[in-house]
Parts: sequence; structure tokens; C-alpha cells
Amino acid sequence: MRTRSIALAAMAAMSLAACSSGSSGGAYGGGGSTSTSTGTSGAAATVATADVGDLGTVLVDGTGRTLYLFESDTGTTSTCTGSCAGTWPALVTDGTTTADAGADSGMLGTTTRDDGTTQVTYDGHPLYLYSGDSAAGDANGQGVGDVWYAVTSSGAPAEASSSSGGNGYGPG
Repeated sequence: MRTRSIALAAMAAMSLAACSSGSSGGAYGGGGSTSTSTGTSGAAATVATADVGDLGTVLVDGTGRTLYLFESDTGTTSTCTGSCAGTWPALVTDGTTTADAGADSGMLGTTTRDDGTTQVTYDGHPLYLYSGDSAAGDANGQGVGDVWYAVTSSGAPAEASSSSGGNGYGPG
């Protein structure tokens, strides 16, 4: 268990470094003009909800992986590009985005990223996955840099149900 905790701490430190380089995106915003998008590219995306640890019910993709918002984004425009997008891949789609299992279809939308791919949005927030989550139900990106949060079905940042020493909800 201690080895896993050390590995998770190292991944979090690397993701902070990856998302703090460059000058155009601000803190944790990346800086490159290119972006790396993964997720459901080549297919329609599905957004659903699932109970994820002490966060409660949050948005997940079609495979059950936790979806995040980046508080540094401006409206539906993603500011996570370059190396940031390698750590926080955008949820992208080439088809219709479907709401399933508790997600509100009226809150789904899309935005065009700087590389021309179509990123899924929810309540106006671009949605991301976290490279440090390896399985459905993981939420290792929660609270990273005080700007990355899992998304609730209302479109708000998720809050942990118990105090976890710095990963709580709050402006970045």
C-alpha cells in the first residue's frame, strides 16, 4: 500500500509539472499550441454517472473512467494543451455524444479544440480524463493543483465527503 501511495504522489507531481510549463495557459494550463486528445476518438462518446469513492456520484465516460473539469478553462474553451493534454486527455468524439445513467443530455455539448478535434462539454465545461487513473472508479486527479475536479451531474466540481487535507473544493 505504501508503494502505491508513493507512486500516486509521484504521478501527481509529474502531472503538476506537465501542466505548469509554458506561459499561454497560466498555472496548470500547459503552453503548447498543439494538443493531444484521446478518449473516444473515432466514435460517439457516452457520459454517464457512477459512485466514485468519497466523491459520491460523478460523471464518467462510457468505460466508467472519472471525468474532470479544469477550473482554468475559459467557458467552453480548453486551455489544457501541449504537455498538459498528455496528462489530462480531452474526452473527444467523432459522433453524437450520449447521456446515460444519470447524466443530463441537455447539459452535454461540444467544443472544437485547437487541433480540430471535438471535445465533449458538460454544463459548459470541457471534459477530461486523467492519465493517473488506471481503472473505472479511480479518481486520483481529484483536487490536483486545486484546479482539477471530478464533475457532478449538476456540472459542479465534486467535493470529497470527508476532509482529505487539501483536496477539498475551492477556487484555484
